[in-house]
Amino acid sequence: MVTRRVDLRSDTVTKPTETMRAAMAAAEVDDDVLGNDPTAFRLESEMAKIMEKEAALFVPSGTMGNLISVLVHCDIRGSEVILGHNSHIHIYENGGISTIGGVHPRTVKNNADGTMDIDSIEASIRDPKGELVYPTTRLICLENTHGNTGGRVLSVEYTDRVGEVAKKYGLKLHIDGARIFNAAVALGVPVSRLVQAADSVSVCLSKGLGAPVGTIIVGSQSFINKARRLRKTLGGGMRQVGVLCAAALVAIQENVAKLESDHKKTKFLADGLNKVEGLEVDVDSVETNMIFIDILEHSKLNAEKLRKKLEEHGIFVMQESSSRIRIVMHHQISFKDAQFTLSCFQQALGGVHEENGN
Repeated sequence: MVTRRVDLRSDTVTKPTETMRAAMAAAEVDDDVLGNDPTAFRLESEMAKIMEKEAALFVPSGTMGNLISVLVHCDIRGSEVILGHNSHIHIYENGGISTIGGVHPRTVKNNADGTMDIDSIEASIRDPKGELVYPTTRLICLENTHGNTGGRVLSVEYTDRVGEVAKKYGLKLHIDGARIFNAAVALGVPVSRLVQAADSVSVCLSKGLGAPVGTIIVGSQSFINKARRLRKTLGGGMRQVGVLCAAALVAIQENVAKLESDHKKTKFLADGLNKVEGLEVDVDSVETNMIFIDILEHSKLNAEKLRKKLEEHGIFVMQESSSRIRIVMHHQISFKDAQFTLSCFQQALGGVHEENGN
């Protein structure tokens, strides 16, 4: 009988803390669709201040936050957005920018570190002289941290350079910052500096920050005014939403400081897993709270069998393919949980090899 549960499938699996539940129960609320919920106002004001943007808006999900942001910037059907071929917006958000917004995606190859080559971004911008036949480029999207490359961090310098390209051509820059606080902590810079070049940013509250629900989008007051209307159009306007915003306020106040510890636990686990027979982890690419584990051909188990074996011990991971597993750390996983997880991997695969398999 499993008595211990270590859920590493994602940082979205966290449960509201007792402090969050108490804040939710005591939250002062009103009708937010009418613009009167005081707790929502507090959260939005605090996030705008932290990000050093004019205004902010609470939305139900990261997917909606990104969709609204793209549609505000690309308010004419047939607009084009430049984004990574391996980005969350392009792969995991149901093609909403196209199906709902009539926005055409133009993908640029994501490098192993989550960046896109600056020259490739610039080369992908449509020549206005071809407007008779081409879509019109209006937006560039970045993702920081970059999920599909293992939580890689985009630097301040890189983000600024993309921002310069956007300004040069009269484009807007949106950052999918689902884990932007992880990126800021990893870089040791204020999150506001990291997004300084962006015209809009979506910030997930229910990933590393540990709130139960929601995303904040930030930008200029004009941007947020338009975003508020689109939120209503998409069914994202909620009434006494302060109940949710109260938990998010606790998350911002208490859990940002825990991200550095999450990163250390992740690095410890990555180092250990890379020494397990039959596994390979690119340890140098582990920069925040995510690990991709490759299962080698000579391994005793494939990904599905390994996942099921781990579940017998109460360890839950995300199977990415027949030969890859993903682990995501969060604040409700202790260092002892990380040690226990490593021991379960070792037990399942039967030992530790030397010198990273050499």
